[in-house]
Amino acid sequence: RLVGASKICPLLFFTPKFYNEVHCNSVEKKIYVNLNYTVSCVRLLNATHQIGCQSSLSGNVGVLHVLESEENLDWVLHSGPNPPYMVILESPLFTRSIMMKLKNGSSRVAGVAVVAPNTNPAAGFSPHTKCPNENTGVYSVKYDPAMAHCNKTLWNPLGNGLSYEEFDFPIFSLKDDNETQVIRQCYLDHNRAMNGSSLQYPLCAMQLYSHMSAVTDTATCMRRNDINFSINPEIVCDALGDYNVWASTRPLNNTAKGHKMWESVVIAAARLDSRSFFFDIAPGAESGVSGFVTLLAAAHALRNATQEAQPNRTILYTFFQGETFDYIGSSRMVYDMENKQFALDLDNVHSVLEIGQVGLRADSRLWLHSDPVSRRNNSVNEEVKGLIAKLHSAATGLSVSVQEPSFSQPLPPSSFQRFLRARPIPGIVIEDHQSAFTNRFYESMYDNAEYLNVSYPPNLSPEEQLEFVTDTAKALTEVATVVARALYTQAGGEEPQLSSIKADPQIVTQMLYSFLVQSNNSWFQQLIPSDLKSHLSKPPNYYVGVAQQSSEPTLLVQHLLANLTGRTVNITQENCQNQREDENDKESKHMYSYMWVQGVAPPNGTEREGYCIRSTVRLSKALSPAFDLRQYTSDDYSTWTESRWKSIKGRIFLVASHELEMLTLGVGVGVLLTSLLLTYIISSKADILFSSGREPTNATY
Repeated sequence: RLVGASKICPLLFFTPKFYNEVHCNSVEKKIYVNLNYTVSCVRLLNATHQIGCQSSLSGNVGVLHVLESEENLDWVLHSGPNPPYMVILESPLFTRSIMMKLKNGSSRVAGVAVVAPNTNPAAGFSPHTKCPNENTGVYSVKYDPAMAHCNKTLWNPLGNGLSYEEFDFPIFSLKDDNETQVIRQCYLDHNRAMNGSSLQYPLCAMQLYSHMSAVTDTATCMRRNDINFSINPEIVCDALGDYNVWASTRPLNNTAKGHKMWESVVIAAARLDSRSFFFDIAPGAESGVSGFVTLLAAAHALRNATQEAQPNRTILYTFFQGETFDYIGSSRMVYDMENKQFALDLDNVHSVLEIGQVGLRADSRLWLHSDPVSRRNNSVNEEVKGLIAKLHSAATGLSVSVQEPSFSQPLPPSSFQRFLRARPIPGIVIEDHQSAFTNRFYESMYDNAEYLNVSYPPNLSPEEQLEFVTDTAKALTEVATVVARALYTQAGGEEPQLSSIKADPQIVTQMLYSFLVQSNNSWFQQLIPSDLKSHLSKPPNYYVGVAQQSSEPTLLVQHLLANLTGRTVNITQENCQNQREDENDKESKHMYSYMWVQGVAPPNGTEREGYCIRSTVRLSKALSPAFDLRQYTSDDYSTWTESRWKSIKGRIFLVASHELEMLTLGVGVGVLLTSLLLTYIISSKADILFSSGREPTNATY
């Protein structure tokens, strides 16, 4: 309808002498107000279909309409005289009911912009499904029909499934700030009908760009990726994925893959990722952060105990990426173990202890979930009973209690399910809920620091907030202590040692601040290499992203785990970065990893004193095996991909009436035709109009 104009400057000034002296005003900037904070819903694809949102290639344009209530939808869908509309939704109206009505009336809807509130809503909201990952966990019709598809326990009853719908118009999230106030004022000044009067042009309009390249499903987009008709073939989608982070209490030879003789490991697991309806807003406080922070604190609490009195079994700390999307990370680790592509195999796995959502405990209780199907095996059942007893013993003297659910039910959504798909393994999943999730904002943009009650007294500086021990930090410290003690005894450690194993509340509060409030802080800066400082943001986004690069959470957890479980070694930066103790060392790199980190900044200077950390921390691929096997329609593995896009942006402007546009076009065409006619007449009479008297032949000078 309206397009941006290019810069206009007199041609006279496009010379070297005057080019730098003349400022060319941008007509585009005078027409449009660009939106700086734009986070979009994007298109994702799997084996069967596509979900998410997109705009047309040139962006969708619509007249702004601020929706005031669900009853007000009739204006957008039927009676409004100026469709299509760009609908502005306050967060309480961002519901499945309203969004599905807009979807079904999409011929009159150009797009939707949701104003994200500065505080969480009172009511629960989860755009995820009611039964997360129901088709890729262990509970299939073949495993146990009675427990398949959440038949016994509906884990996420508030789930409305919006994140898994397909919308053929763009949907953006807007921050509730000055920019949003400009949009509201533009609507009030130009678009809101007063006392039944008709709207007067010009009207306030919005344009949203989020065109997606991939369509249909993963098999289709991967086939298009393989078409090479040009030197630079166009890639239209990428597999979701990242890297798992893992470490062991006893060094394992990571070069020699497969089974390790005489090695028995207890896997301590947590997930790293989360998501929401909008791809770049995934705070994941309860769904992800509460679990992996607890496991990090437990690993730190066990550092001295496991090095001073090494238990018989090795504890393997694992942090899985991509679990939200059909268990990408855990299914990959199990696949690698089965195919001798990991440092261990499944025969080395003794048991599993997984930490799930543990940040919202009612009555300071934790619930110990186990798999009733595998427990029909007597040996598995005895091991599970033993692990439960160890967890009860570990909680003695603490303000947290542990308890089994009072009825038989399947495991909640958890990485442990992927291990059970391979074989019966004893294991427990620790959660803060007995049946349905306590988390009212599961996989939504409201699952944030505020919801986890990570709050600080007023007037504290950022550094003071970093050090302030919150009530949530104290509670998770207790959980981490229980986990650490239980892991130690499960690995064969002596019970008299348990009283000395305690998580550090200062470390926990620093992690909560760093992962939920501000990762760019003095503590994190000293624990990472200088080249990763640019990755620090406020706060991290826990969406898994695509497999080409490590995400910020993966890199931060990798370096934090190394610092919490490793040791400082006195070697040069060159040797550290070359993975060796000295120039003659050829063996250490197989057993350890070395990281050179920035260190503490001196009080009166900028030059940091870096040092080398030696640890057992490694990264392993968190890419679904379906993409290595090229099984893009697989039922066994995740097949999620993300579409590529050119740009995601939005802007508002005033749009003239259709009649005025036609009049302007008509006048322009008339001026063009008139100029062409005049040009023709002048050209045909040029001899007369431009002739001059002939000079006489005998003229002399």
